Amino acid sequence: MKYILLFLTLCFSQISIAWDQWPPYPLEKCKAHVPYGFPRTTKQGTAICRAGYVTLNDTVAKLPVWVSYKLYPEYALGCVPRSNGFMADQSLPKGKRAELSDYAKSGFDIGHVAPSADMSSFDQFEKESFLLTNMVPQLAGLNRSTWKTLETSIRGWAVHRGHPLVIYAGPIYGPKDTTIGSNNVVVPHAFYKIVIDATTNEVAGFLFPHQLGLGTDLTKVRAPITKIKKLANITFTYPATATELPLNQLWPVDFGALTKAKQIKCGKAE
Repeated sequence: MKYILLFLTLCFSQISIAWDQWPPYPLEKCKAHVPYGFPRTTKQGTAICRAGYVTLNDTVAKLPVWVSYKLYPEYALGCVPRSNGFMADQSLPKGKRAELSDYAKSGFDIGHVAPSADMSSFDQFEKESFLLTNMVPQLAGLNRSTWKTLETSIRGWAVHRGHPLVIYAGPIYGPKDTTIGSNNVVVPHAFYKIVIDATTNEVAGFLFPHQLGLGTDLTKVRAPITKIKKLANITFTYPATATELPLNQLWPVDFGALTKAKQIKCGKAE
C-alpha cells in the first residue's frame, strides 16, 4: 500500500495546477512591456496583453510571433513558486490556439518564451506565463540547457547591473517546418532573444538553431540584430541611442550570487 501511495503522490505532484484565467487587458495597458514601441511585422496575428508581458500570437501557426516584457531587478528575484499551470489561452477560440493535447507525446517540451521565473514576483504574472500563447515546441535538450542558461543569465544581469531590461523573444518558423498535434502547432527551426539594458541602452541579440549540443557558452549563440530581424521578419524597436554589444562579449553574471540573493529575499537562506 505504501508503494501505491508513493506512486500516486509522485503522479499528482506532476499534474498542472488548474486556475481560472483572467481576460486580457486592453493593449494600451501593455505599453510598459514595449517602452520603445510595438515590434512591426507582416505576419498576421492577435495581440494579447497580459499582466507580465505582451505577445503577438499567430493563430495559424499557433505560436507567439514575439513576446515582450520589462524585467526589473526586483522582479528577477521573485518568490512565487512555480505553478506548472500549463493551459490553453481561452482568449482565443478553439481552432485558433494550441491545446495541451497538441504537445502530448510530441517529443517536445512546452517551452516558455517569457520564463516563469521572470514572472515570479506576482501570482497573476506567474500563472499567465503558463498560457500556451507564451509557449513553443522545444527540444528538451535545448529548453533545459542553452535556453535556460540565457534565461538565468538575463535575471543575473538585471540583478547585478541593477538595471531594468527589456526583452524581445520568440520563434523563427516558416511553411517548411513540421507541426505537432491536431491543431498543427508549428515546430520552429530556430529561436531568438534580444536584451536591451534600459539604462545604458546597450543591446544584445541571441539566435538559437533548434538543435541539441549548443552548450552553455552564450557567446556562441550571439547574433547581429539585423540577422535576427531578417530571419524573424520583425522590425524591433530600440532607444534612439542604442548600441549593440560586440558579438564576442557578454555582460558578466555571477550565478552563485544570484542564487544567494534569491534565497535571502525569499527566506530560504541557510
